[in-house]
Amino acid sequence: MEENRKKILSLIQPTNTPHLGNYLGAMQNWVKMQEEFDCAYGIADLHSITVRQDPVKLRAQIKESYALLIAAGLDPERSILFVQGHNPNHAELAWILSCYTQFGELSRMTQFKDKSSKHPDNINAGLFTYPVLMAADILLYQADMVPVGIDQKQHLELARNIAQRFNGVYGDVFTMPEPYITQSTAKVMSLQEPTKKMSKSDENPNASVWILDDRDTIIRKFKRAVTDSETEVCAREGKDGIVNLMSIYAAVTDKSFDEIESEFKGKGYGDFKLAVGEAVADKLAPLQSEFQRISNDKAYLEDCMKKGAEKAFRVSRRTLAKVHKKVGFVVF
Repeated sequence: MEENRKKILSLIQPTNTPHLGNYLGAMQNWVKMQEEFDCAYGIADLHSITVRQDPVKLRAQIKESYALLIAAGLDPERSILFVQGHNPNHAELAWILSCYTQFGELSRMTQFKDKSSKHPDNINAGLFTYPVLMAADILLYQADMVPVGIDQKQHLELARNIAQRFNGVYGDVFTMPEPYITQSTAKVMSLQEPTKKMSKSDENPNASVWILDDRDTIIRKFKRAVTDSETEVCAREGKDGIVNLMSIYAAVTDKSFDEIESEFKGKGYGDFKLAVGEAVADKLAPLQSEFQRISNDKAYLEDCMKKGAEKAFRVSRRTLAKVHKKVGFVVF
């Protein structure tokens, strides 16, 4: 990692295939960030087990998620691309930081309350201390910035509080991370409820387009997208479904709303939905092809994982060694 470039870290959970919103809103931005920043991207497998997982399925999803990041354009030679569980420094720093985190701080985390209500039969300690592990993820790599959505802002604020508290006791140990607000290409909403964001947890199979959906499935989902009782393709209040489709079409074709309105002037919603579906399928086709190539090359995928783990361990161990010394552990 270059010393003069700012450092960015971002992790994704491997519990679902990313949907179109994840790709347009996050993954494409991560690829661009490699030009400007020193980037570390991880698969957050440790975070995923706060909810019970099928071990066979989870292993497959970790590999799929890792391969997808490379297929999307993340370069394992330029960035640190790793699986969180392959680097024991995360868990070790999380334990140390938990001793510098107040119980009251964790009890105020809204995601803990939300997930507890969704999984009342499994309110485990990991679910409660999850934000401390997230803080360890960030602080281990001395990240200057962390791309965050609105649902993770509270966790980043806690990471800042922990860093400030630790630095206050031991001096300048951790970089204070700042939120990196990405200029999202598109705010992608549900195809069935266009006032809500496209979500991995949506139970309606027609609401989300997954980035590994085949061409026919993608087009079928867009044909079924909820619109309105009018026929004009234009952006105005009350046309949430059409505005969502226009946003997606703009993101994958680089056309402006004015250009889209002109293109479909006098045409019906059927023509427009088909065009959006085909454009999205065309956009995702190269990624899907590259994903298949990488997934089939198991030796390459395993080699990237091993090298990524080594790089992640080496960079993060410097931070952890400093922490060990500061808190008073015996360091050889």
